Amino acid sequence: MKKIILTGGGTAGHVTPNLALLPLLKAEGFEVHYIGSKTGMEKELVEAEGIPYHGISAGKLRRYLDIKNVTDIFRVIRGFGNAFSIIRQLKPDIIFSKGGFVTVPVLAAGRMLRVKTVSHESDLTPGLANRISGPFTNKICVSFPETLAHLPAHKGVLTGSPIRKELLQGDKKKGLEICQWSDGGKPVIMVTGGSLGAAAINNAIREILPRLLARYRVVHLCGKGNLSDTELPGYAQFEYVKEGLADLYALADIAVSRAGANTLFEFLAMKKPNLLIPLPIESSRGDQILNAESFALQGFSKILPEGKITDERLLNAIDVLYNERELYSANMVTHEQNDGAARVMAVLKDTINNIL
Repeated sequence: MKKIILTGGGTAGHVTPNLALLPLLKAEGFEVHYIGSKTGMEKELVEAEGIPYHGISAGKLRRYLDIKNVTDIFRVIRGFGNAFSIIRQLKPDIIFSKGGFVTVPVLAAGRMLRVKTVSHESDLTPGLANRISGPFTNKICVSFPETLAHLPAHKGVLTGSPIRKELLQGDKKKGLEICQWSDGGKPVIMVTGGSLGAAAINNAIREILPRLLARYRVVHLCGKGNLSDTELPGYAQFEYVKEGLADLYALADIAVSRAGANTLFEFLAMKKPNLLIPLPIESSRGDQILNAESFALQGFSKILPEGKITDERLLNAIDVLYNERELYSANMVTHEQNDGAARVMAVLKDTINNIL
């Protein structure tokens, strides 16, 4: 039996693509283990799938000056030691990394122990963790064709992003039950800022909520600790949804979201027209802006920059998206990278067999 170690953490976006691979890995007879941080959100998500979880020390990688950059060096070194011991004990055939700061010591230890490694970059430009760990990997799978220009030609492979198959099997009726709504009625907007929420989107939607609810119903995934006291007919809010997320997606006619790559490829797989409010450059390295621009150019998404949000602009952008939703969905139908999980699986198998 072949053995694989999955790693990735920090946000759900660094975990759910790993989970999307589980059915394929199990079908191929792989024994699966997971290395993540000792206290990260990935621990709960992975253990819920019945996968052996190995926690290691992890230090955050920052692009800015902070005294914690010094203290976290020691956590990374400790994490390397933890990962080295785990990998040496498990003797995996391959390691697959989805990104996040916890993966750097895992990939470094894997390379030192001569274990084959594959990583995946969701965003259009490689993040800091993947840039640091790039020399330790045999292959780097990417979601956007533009990303290949940022990687060594012999390492980059265009695969798209692994999407959980269950997201494509949602039941609209169950979505109505989750929201405690009757069938029929107004069209539905799903609003999400990712697993951690997005205060700017939450606030902007709540500012226009009474006017919005005159035309639509709203499913609002607002992030942990971000629930409001607002109770209005046609408005259903949740901190985070795991069970039933596919049903809420099935219920939604359009979506309003940040522009994290995993979320974008979920929208693409489900042919869900979307209004993107990417994380601004002041709060990020600009990856979400590039992601959103790529999807907009392909006719999959509409963009409203956070700095240009007003009540009227947000309402108008939502109305335009809804009125043109069939055009956006039609553009998504022609896209060829909807089966990212199968493509990543092929890279893993070929790397093990020395084909790549």
